[in-house]
Amino acid sequence: MQRDAMEFDVVVVGGGPAGLSTAIRLRQLAMAAGRELSVCLVEKGAQIGAHIMSGAVFEPSALNELLPDWREMGAPLHTLVSADEIYYLTSSRFSIRVPGAFAPRTMHNEGNYIVSLGNVCRWLGEQAEALGVDLFAGFPAAEVLYDEQGRVKGVVTADMGVDRAGDRKGSFTPGIELIGKQTVFAEGCRGHLGKQLIQRYQLDADSDPQHYGLGLKEVWEISAEQHVPGLVIHSTGWPLTVSGAQGGAFMYHLENRQVVIGQVVDLNYSNPFLSPFDELQQIKHHPLYEQFLRGGSRISYGARAIAKGGLQSLPKMHFPGGLLIGCDAGTLNFAKIKGSHTAMKSGMLAAQTIFDALLVDDAVGQDLEEYAARFKQSSIHAELHQQRNFGPALHRFGSLGGAAYAWFDLNLLKGRTPWTLRDTHADYATMVSADQAKTLDYPKPDNVLSFDKTSSVYLSNTNHEEDQPCHLMLKDAQLPIAFNLPTYAEPAQRYCPAGVYELVEVAGQQHLQINAQNCLHCKTCDIKDPSQNIIWCAPEGGGPNYTSM
Repeated sequence: MQRDAMEFDVVVVGGGPAGLSTAIRLRQLAMAAGRELSVCLVEKGAQIGAHIMSGAVFEPSALNELLPDWREMGAPLHTLVSADEIYYLTSSRFSIRVPGAFAPRTMHNEGNYIVSLGNVCRWLGEQAEALGVDLFAGFPAAEVLYDEQGRVKGVVTADMGVDRAGDRKGSFTPGIELIGKQTVFAEGCRGHLGKQLIQRYQLDADSDPQHYGLGLKEVWEISAEQHVPGLVIHSTGWPLTVSGAQGGAFMYHLENRQVVIGQVVDLNYSNPFLSPFDELQQIKHHPLYEQFLRGGSRISYGARAIAKGGLQSLPKMHFPGGLLIGCDAGTLNFAKIKGSHTAMKSGMLAAQTIFDALLVDDAVGQDLEEYAARFKQSSIHAELHQQRNFGPALHRFGSLGGAAYAWFDLNLLKGRTPWTLRDTHADYATMVSADQAKTLDYPKPDNVLSFDKTSSVYLSNTNHEEDQPCHLMLKDAQLPIAFNLPTYAEPAQRYCPAGVYELVEVAGQQHLQINAQNCLHCKTCDIKDPSQNIIWCAPEGGGPNYTSM
């Protein structure tokens, strides 16, 4: 197929904190040196920030370095953390507050801000455009382009106007080739092109498997009497203890009488009957959270996987023609439950590495090994090395035992233990068969505090044109029935937070129906499917359109 092509010095894939920081720093370096440098950033969301979802308590360290005058420039960081509270929920009614001295030091949030990360990215996008970055929102990067030597040379955006059968409609428009001397992949957790690059270049050959959590979040508007601006609450324990799963809940009080309530479920869970969505709905009925939500109104919902494996799970992040950065590689600091500042810093390191290479020659297709050395000397590596045992300790010793280990490791020894714990079991391989698992019966939603998936997805403004190819591919269309259904009671219908996967009966037999138009792009199915039969690909457009996440 003949495609139009556009050439740039650098192509950046992904309009999150990592990608935007890369683009901004590249243009800053070029302008300071008086050099021409063309930078293109392609983002699959309809607008910058449309697909961004995070807690988010934001550590401004990387922003201070990238844009020191961000306060005067109007960055949307308005609410400083005013109080930190951590609880262990012993049951559906009771909880124990953990004294600050017994919390891992990484959980302390002095000097951090409660933000909408989507709004922060929208603002960063404005700064990037002002610096001369070419931003193409609404154009998913569908394929990686390689040259004759097998080096990355750019990406192809998705074809538009293809029907469900794969035939061209009257509105067909072919994707565009975006050619770069270097291509930076910053798609976020479990990026579908990043996944391909890791496999192609065996970037994870010396790494532990990546580990993931599924984060679900709602935004509520509550009364002024219940609102405590700057309050941060974290909890662990119930209801995840019922199934033996790990993770925790959070509530952050923003400005304008808004709070966010969310749940992170570790995707190493074993019970196929667990439903992360329903775990979130239950947590809101606990008195700790109900006291703030009762009488309020829910205004938004979303879900996104997070990469939490830490230092041991990081792949090699350089390869011929490009770099893999941010959560596409897995730079989130799980002990802090924060990844924006590390993603931004990784992008700034990428920009400096690429710019230095371009000063020497054209850097076309080069494998920029210098990035690894620069990364190892950076604040990100120091952070991730300090907390490297946090996640494996939780998996090995459980929530309480892992927390005790983390307090000893992080508070007393400052992460300087002479050993490194490892977790070599991939999350998709941890599920037990349905006949060995406890059936979990979740309460029906009361439509006051708890709700169903359909009404929740509606609040995410998710939309995909129905007459387009399904972007959720099955390697073997019969495998879900032959393998997952009798063995695991088809867990996709429960782990998906958007009702994409549904069992329907046709001619007396059960079939897996994929409602792709509901997809929140969280990537959980690609991660957790026990048979690794589901492949998430970028659709031609659509997805959530978050406004305050």
